[in-house]
Amino acid sequence: MGHLFIRVAVLAASAALAGCVSSGAPASAPSYATAGESSAPANALIVRGDRLFVPARFNGRQVEALLDSGAEMTILDRAFAEELGVVATGSHTARGTGGETEAAFAKGVDIEAAGVELVDRIVAVIDLSDIAERLVKASVPAIIGRDLFDAARFEIDIEAGRIEKTDRAAAPSGARLPMETHKGLQTIPVSVEGNAPAQADFDLGNGGNVLVGAAYAERLGLTAPGRIVDRQTGGGLGGEIARDIVVLKTLEIAGETFTDVPAAIDPTENAADVNVGVRILRRFRMTVDFAENALWVEPR
Repeated sequence: MGHLFIRVAVLAASAALAGCVSSGAPASAPSYATAGESSAPANALIVRGDRLFVPARFNGRQVEALLDSGAEMTILDRAFAEELGVVATGSHTARGTGGETEAAFAKGVDIEAAGVELVDRIVAVIDLSDIAERLVKASVPAIIGRDLFDAARFEIDIEAGRIEKTDRAAAPSGARLPMETHKGLQTIPVSVEGNAPAQADFDLGNGGNVLVGAAYAERLGLTAPGRIVDRQTGGGLGGEIARDIVVLKTLEIAGETFTDVPAAIDPTENAADVNVGVRILRRFRMTVDFAENALWVEPR
């Protein structure tokens, strides 16, 4: 199972949005009226396996949205967008961990989640039915991406099921890790098997194994005979792909060392050196601040 980022330049879509207007949803549109509603409090982080959801409102309609810090922008499922009366325009290529898929864009979407209001936003509109059926095993009306994290500082405790906007004047607990931006995603330093630090995508949308980019894996000798222990299917947006599986002897983050860590080798051309998702990040209490390029982590 792979994470769900979208690599689309928002600026490239602006011209297509110039004439975007709202209209009523087609009568044949599937209904999200009750399927995704949530009575959970606003600071709830809904944890299902290694997938994270938050209660969210889109133009006033409440649903449970998949949370994905590795998505470059928020995404509406095509049927949900139609139900909201949001009209998507244009045709663009979105690149996910499984390959490429078609995306359109819409403007004028108001989003409320985790104590944050995002007004008049541009969102991507993509058919998320494959993600829902193959990875999440439940309806996915929307994916909330990094635009939420760009807007505020959050305390996140996955095991406690909590995400809460927090005051930047308060000193966070834990070790501070600097963040960098790589191909539209925030990264943190990690060490694989004692090697020099590499930049790893910070990806709350990755509900599967740690990912290691194919080029980086080769440099570390992870593709040598005897290191590959299995081959499994994965991939997020763009469909399913096969990946070789290795076991990392150690993975170190902020002085915490994890041993015998299953990892999938990511063969896609845009793969980061490393990608860490929920299976690792749930071991920490975290304070996340994309605007200040910082992540504070405290082991549980």
